[in-house]
Amino acid sequence: MSQEAGTEHTPEAGAGQARGAGAGQARGAGAGHVREATSGPAREAHPDRVRETVAGRVRETVAGRVREAAPEHGALPVADDRLTSVLRPVRAGNGFEEALEQILQVVRLGLVPGGERLPAERELADRLGISRVTLREVLKVLQDQGLVESRRGRYGGTFVLPRAETPGEEELRRRLKDVDVEDTLRFREVLEVGAAGLCAAHGLDEEQAGRLREALARTHDAPLTEYRRLDTLLHLTLAELSGSPSLTTQYAAVRASVNDLLDCIPLLVRNLEHSQRQHTALVEAVIEGNAECAREIMREHCAGTAALLRGFLG
Repeated sequence: MSQEAGTEHTPEAGAGQARGAGAGQARGAGAGHVREATSGPAREAHPDRVRETVAGRVRETVAGRVREAAPEHGALPVADDRLTSVLRPVRAGNGFEEALEQILQVVRLGLVPGGERLPAERELADRLGISRVTLREVLKVLQDQGLVESRRGRYGGTFVLPRAETPGEEELRRRLKDVDVEDTLRFREVLEVGAAGLCAAHGLDEEQAGRLREALARTHDAPLTEYRRLDTLLHLTLAELSGSPSLTTQYAAVRASVNDLLDCIPLLVRNLEHSQRQHTALVEAVIEGNAECAREIMREHCAGTAALLRGFLG
């Protein structure tokens, strides 16, 4: 669009800053309280613990860790910047449309949780390679759709609004009109199985293994209302660790579509218990370098999600 013309952009600034700050935090967070969730002879989460936390009776310690990790007044910490996998410079000519697509993915994937603030306009514009005028048009659309709100004052900015309760079957069928479910589920399986195999075959260093264990631990400790968001972050972490930015970008897009469907069906504790056991076995297989086992576990995991969605679509 014409508004991008003549604007000086530095889209690489955000990604570079995140890379520089990320390593220290991952090493520090590594094993400690996380090792418990991924080691031991059984190599799976104890069903009673999963049931307790998934059902929403988790202790306040996890919420405390999340609050401690978050910066003051809701801004995302640079060291925990998950936006790098989604935000990238847009192509010339479609600045508005591609920027809208990317920020929608950030919201739909839960990369910025409800109640927290998006990065400042200057940073967002730089990372997307668009003018602040165009960015404001994008944010206005999101505000009109009830996804974000703008707040003024010293601690103002653009904040993601909390999601509504499960929309239900009618909304699910409405969303189905805009998506080829079978194509989406198959493409998701190809990407996820490939990412798991790549991570295991190429191996993870200590820092990368720590990131994966930490992402897993957060799903084990998640209250019910946060489970799907943290589940998404675990899968996105695996995609990022595959070493293929293209795969990560494609996965973020397809996972956003899958989440739109999952948000319309209820969370089933029995299903979440099973998913957690699969997650634990998957992480162990990846860290141990067992590519064949990692691929098979992920294939089974994706098939379970697909079966659940088909059952509710029946």
